[in-house]
Amino acid sequence: MNISSSAATAVAPSVALSVVIPVYNEEDVLQALFDRLYPVLDALDEPYEVIFINDGSRDRSAQLLATQYQLRPEVTRVVLFNGNFGQHMAIMAGFEQVRGAIAITLDADLQNPPEEIPRLVAAIRAGHDYVGTIRQQRNDSAFRRIASGLMNKLRERITRIHMTDQGCMLRAYDRALIDTLNACHEVNTFIPALAFTFAATPTEIEVAHEERFAGESKYSLYSLIRLNFDLVTGFSTVPLQWFSLIGTLLSLGAGALFLLLVVRRFVLGAEVEGVFTLFALQFFLIGIMLFGIGLLGEYVGRIQQQVRRRPRYRISAVLQAETKAIER
Repeated sequence: MNISSSAATAVAPSVALSVVIPVYNEEDVLQALFDRLYPVLDALDEPYEVIFINDGSRDRSAQLLATQYQLRPEVTRVVLFNGNFGQHMAIMAGFEQVRGAIAITLDADLQNPPEEIPRLVAAIRAGHDYVGTIRQQRNDSAFRRIASGLMNKLRERITRIHMTDQGCMLRAYDRALIDTLNACHEVNTFIPALAFTFAATPTEIEVAHEERFAGESKYSLYSLIRLNFDLVTGFSTVPLQWFSLIGTLLSLGAGALFLLLVVRRFVLGAEVEGVFTLFALQFFLIGIMLFGIGLLGEYVGRIQQQVRRRPRYRISAVLQAETKAIER
């Protein structure tokens, strides 16, 4: 076992494929994942590695990952976070460890079948640098499917990022694209969208989708809303432009109403009718203003997080086979 250090640079053997898997409280599904994943990769008959990132699991996930590392140390690496930093930060940490010419991201819950990996590898080798996926016969609730579809349409109109199924984490990236993503140091990001912005020859393929093998989704409704809000504000300033347009139209409308009331007062005299209508209009305008302040605050908050330059995550240890090291 080896705990990686910043004092040395590891020189690893050539690896054709790296599979990056974030793990958070998945003790009930990990053994089934091992039983299905490794035979698929062995059948490729190419050098590969599997990189698990334990994102601060509170169950026995870390112990199970350590046991699997001991069983297959030549192809298994385990990155241990000292806290929960989120799925996308876990994947970014995995990308920094990638040695392969191709990287595949995969969820640990087995909703994305590992048996689909060879098809993604073939698509990369056909000349694409980024391969997205579209889930067939999606095994999610109707609410999740409808909400996801609406958010996909909204995101595409705002960001011009074309992803048919943004929620599917089973994706493939070539080495050059991984290097580009590693050069980005954003505090909050949505990896599939970030990769799409840099990809030269992206494509999408349909893949199977299964029910969760065990456990429950780690994404609550709030988390999904938060993720999509980050996606929109992280890749476009269109919401600010929309709000500026709305503010301009409301200002013109309020000015016209003011002139109308002034003319009416001099022509017809003072009146008390319509006071509550004016109150309702005022409350509506105040609501629009508060929404705009919140939207602006979201962008300012992202800037504030970025300029602090705090580490995005903290790795307590990396379990990996011993490699020859060159001192810097």
